[in-house]
Amino acid sequence: MTSDVQAIDFASVLASTVHDMKNSLCMLIQSTEFIQQESEQLSEPAKDELARLNYEANRLNSNLLQLLSLYRLERNQLPVQIDQHYIADLVEEILLKNQFYTEQRGFSIQVEQAADLHWFFDYDLMSNLLNDAVANAMRYGNKHILLRFGQLAGKLQIEVHDDGPGFPEFMLNTDALDMNTPDLTNNHTGLGIFFAKLIAKAHGNKGQYGAVELFNGGIYHGGVFRVTLP
Repeated sequence: MTSDVQAIDFASVLASTVHDMKNSLCMLIQSTEFIQQESEQLSEPAKDELARLNYEANRLNSNLLQLLSLYRLERNQLPVQIDQHYIADLVEEILLKNQFYTEQRGFSIQVEQAADLHWFFDYDLMSNLLNDAVANAMRYGNKHILLRFGQLAGKLQIEVHDDGPGFPEFMLNTDALDMNTPDLTNNHTGLGIFFAKLIAKAHGNKGQYGAVELFNGGIYHGGVFRVTLP
């Protein structure tokens, strides 16, 4: 019995379980989106609760995706498909994913981007990274979010500004974040930032690699999440 237990690859078991959980969550998210289409028949408290349910389900789905990606990265099985994509398509997807929650909670998401801006990156990985950053901004912000896209020194720079209290001091130095000692007491695991850094560094060009920065201030004097891609 002991030898059988020792023979189990718990990382693989966990990955399989997470995959099944993601499938169930996707069905739950689809159900909430279906109910949203009939939301005019719901009371305002019910709409608020539905919006919160959809937000939390999407956030949990994002966390599970991050766990799967970390597992695949450890096994050298994380595919990175670099191709040319228009930023406008990425923005449209992010806004649609969060439309019901932002409208119900009265959030305003402003977008600044150059016309026809495009870049080379893995669309799925960057979509998940940016959506997680927006979800974090909605979680800690009040009413305003800015998505800013531009080029600086031959690199793509993406920023998410919010009007919340800003990032706590210990998170501002992303190099000091340690996944082996997460700050569970303050509800900060660091998984999202750790995942974002891995995605950014997976994008390389001519010896240069993507990076993630956190700082406070910005246009709304709150938190600013920045990712730069070569």
